[in-house]
Amino acid sequence: MGSARWLNPVARTRLSTMTEDELTALRARAAAGDRDAIDELIQDASERSDLADLRTLADAGSRDAADQLVELAEERGDLDELRRLAESGNTDAADILSEQ
Repeated sequence: MGSARWLNPVARTRLSTMTEDELTALRARAAAGDRDAIDELIQDASERSDLADLRTLADAGSRDAADQLVELAEERGDLDELRRLAESGNTDAADILSEQ
């Protein structure tokens, strides 16, 4: 996960019960490769509909985050995000776009 960027602090306050310090600690664990932390971040970001956090996790190589990102982009009708994902090789996003 390396030098992941974490964006959208406003979205974090909507549904997450985690404090900013807890999220920071969780992100540090995820950046160090802690699979449980990555899974927890994906779940949290999905619940908050936080495209930015899911994008960061997906760009760092998490297939689960990419799956959630595709699902959320489809639900929102976010064709730009689906195109970005398809262009980066995500076949699920490409399939959704081909059905449009």
